[in-house]
Amino acid sequence: MNHAVQLDFASYNIRKAVGIDRRRDPDRILAILNEIDADVVALQEADRRFGRRVSALPLHAIHEHTPYYPVPLTMKPDSIGWHGNALLVRRGIELDDAAVVPLPTLEPRGAIRADLIVARQRIRVVAMHLDLSGLRRRHQVRSVLDHLSDCDGDCPTVLMGDFNEWARRGGCFREFGREWQVLSCGHSFPSRRPVAQLDRIVASQQWRIVEAATHHSLLSARGSDHLPIRASLELPGAG
Repeated sequence: MNHAVQLDFASYNIRKAVGIDRRRDPDRILAILNEIDADVVALQEADRRFGRRVSALPLHAIHEHTPYYPVPLTMKPDSIGWHGNALLVRRGIELDDAAVVPLPTLEPRGAIRADLIVARQRIRVVAMHLDLSGLRRRHQVRSVLDHLSDCDGDCPTVLMGDFNEWARRGGCFREFGREWQVLSCGHSFPSRRPVAQLDRIVASQQWRIVEAATHHSLLSARGSDHLPIRASLELPGAG
C-alpha cells in the first residue's frame, strides 16, 4: 500500500528583497522563508532586473541558512532563475527535470517548471509571474497549460505565483477547466493592509486541499509589498 504524501507549497513575490521600509534585506527574506517552512517555494522578483540579473538572495546564503536548493535554470551566472522567477526545493527532494516555460509577453515576465520525485511519485510544479494586462494574462495561462500538455506523462501538478489578477474568479482563472482547483489563500497585496488576492496557487484535481492561507508575521508584513501565501496539499495513498 502506498501511503498518502503531503507537501507544503508557498509562493512569495519578494520584490528583489526590498521591504516596505525601502531597505534591501535578503537576510529578512531568508528568515521569512524559514518561518513558512514549505517544501517547495516559488519566488517572484528574485533577481535584479538589469545587467547581470544578480540574485537578490545570495546563493551561498540560501545554502547556509535555509533547507533549500534553487532549481538550476540560470541563464546568467549570478541569477537563480528566469526573469525573476525561481523555485526553491527542500533538500532531499529529487529534481528530475526543469525547463523554462515560454510566455507571450512584452514585459520581462516568465515561468519555469520543475518535475520532482517525492516518495517515488513524480510531481510537477510551475512558478510564474503574469502580466499586468488582462488579455495577455489569459494568453500566458494558455501557454502554461499548452506547455504542460506537451510534457511527458500526466502527474499531480501545482501552479503558483503572482498572477496579477484582481478578479476573484474571472479573468485569467477562466482558462482553468474542471481538472484544476484555484485556491483562495487570502489577501496578499499590499502587505501593509492586504485587499487583493494577486498571489495564487492552482492545483490539479489529484490533490486534496488540506489548508491554504497567507503567511502573516511581523517580518512578512515588512519584507515585501506582497505577503507570502502557502498551501498544504495531499496525494491520497493508493491501496
